[in-house]
Amino acid sequence: MAIDFAFRRRAVRSLTSKIGVYVLCDLDKVPIYVGQSTDGIRSRVARHLTSARSDIIANRQIDVWEIAWVLAYPVENKAEITPLEGLLFHHFNVQSPLMNGSIPAAPAKGVEIPQPTQTIQVMSEEEIADKIDPSQRLPRQAGHYTQIVGHFLTVKNSPQVARAMDAHFKRLASYHAELLGLAGDSDPGDE
Repeated sequence: MAIDFAFRRRAVRSLTSKIGVYVLCDLDKVPIYVGQSTDGIRSRVARHLTSARSDIIANRQIDVWEIAWVLAYPVENKAEITPLEGLLFHHFNVQSPLMNGSIPAAPAKGVEIPQPTQTIQVMSEEEIADKIDPSQRLPRQAGHYTQIVGHFLTVKNSPQVARAMDAHFKRLASYHAELLGLAGDSDPGDE
């Protein structure tokens, strides 16, 4: 199923225009990238989702096809952004490796993780249901992994792209396991 751009535009318009930190989440609502914006969360997320002037898209770090949710953490002043980005990155990266190329500074111990001010679904339920099927998702993400490897080898051999590539490979392994789970418990050697 193709991306429903009309749904996505409407959803993105509902994001805050305040400065702050945002989290891009996949079809399973698992965070895949934590970013910051000093010019407004809405405009920054819109650039990611349209691939316009977005390094994480240009470097193949994330696949727009996979982004279904955005968490928004607006702040009042710019000085709050970088510490919040570090806090959220280190919180979510423990749960599932993020596609961020660079690693923000770790937060001080004992800082409470805030709840997002907004959780916006940027993909329709029908689109999510279609794309989350491992028979759709694994081939798409395997193709994306091939693209990021090619980009790493021919364009940008950097620690940032390598880190994103490693995170993507770990996710790809889980999609692979999900697809094999669909095959049932039969062992090919039993035939």
